[in-house]
Amino acid sequence: MLWPMLALSLAFCGIAVLALCAVRVHAEVRRLSRQVAESSRRISRAAEDLERATAPLGSQVDALRRGRERAPTVTDRD
Repeated sequence: MLWPMLALSLAFCGIAVLALCAVRVHAEVRRLSRQVAESSRRISRAAEDLERATAPLGSQVDALRRGRERAPTVTDRD
């Protein structure tokens, strides 16, 4: 009767250790998912800021291109 009780108690302790590890993993996964969500929001915000910052630049480049089309080139002067 001693050996079956010992085996049963060891099995229970093993399952308890596995449950404790599972709880810790679950807590870390939740923490990591919150960090990933926050990083995703920051990246989206940075991308929007970058798009807003490049809009005036695009119009300036477009104006420069139009100006070059009208300006004489080196081959036109010859």
